[in-house]
Amino acid sequence: MIKVFLADDHALVLEGLRSLIEGEGDMEVVGTASDGDQVLERVRALAPDVVVLDLQMPTVGGIACLQSIRAANVPAKVLILSAFYDGDTMQSALEAEADGFALKTEAPQQTLACIRQVYQGQLVFPQAAKRWLRQHRQRPSPASDLSDREAEVLTLVAQGLTNTQIAQRLQVSDNTVKFHLQNIYQKLGVSNRTEAAGIFFKLRQEGRR
Repeated sequence: MIKVFLADDHALVLEGLRSLIEGEGDMEVVGTASDGDQVLERVRALAPDVVVLDLQMPTVGGIACLQSIRAANVPAKVLILSAFYDGDTMQSALEAEADGFALKTEAPQQTLACIRQVYQGQLVFPQAAKRWLRQHRQRPSPASDLSDREAEVLTLVAQGLTNTQIAQRLQVSDNTVKFHLQNIYQKLGVSNRTEAAGIFFKLRQEGRR
């Protein structure tokens, strides 16, 4: 039985999700919150397997809630729920170590599937977000567009470290490393770590000239 905690400030969404989940045989709602400042205390007390967290909430927003959950070393998986998506929003969620990102506009059964996938340890993105990534991958940016953290990840990739080793070195989750790698591939116009490492060494060699 997957224990789910729901956090959303819209009563209709909250009750709709509760009703949807309680109709499933493999999951149950163990608690809810309608305000961000209630989330951490209740999550610690109820020990859910998955927290479904609205991005926009009063008092304390979804990203801040997620950061507090991670800072408290609560082992729950966190699925961010939002009515919209864009690159900055997804990156903020993944950098805060979200385990998944789901859209309120998706079909109800898709939300249930996301909860199950996150519970099983999968990194979850909505189809709309994947389309956004593909579209931007078709228009690669120069390597100079890499953020400081992305450049750091690329350096470690070039050193031959695995995703798990990079995560341990940077003290982040494996999912966060995967997200940074997706951005790196997109910006460099490559499709795998070998090609990305090749560009790293080429740029370093050019810098020595």
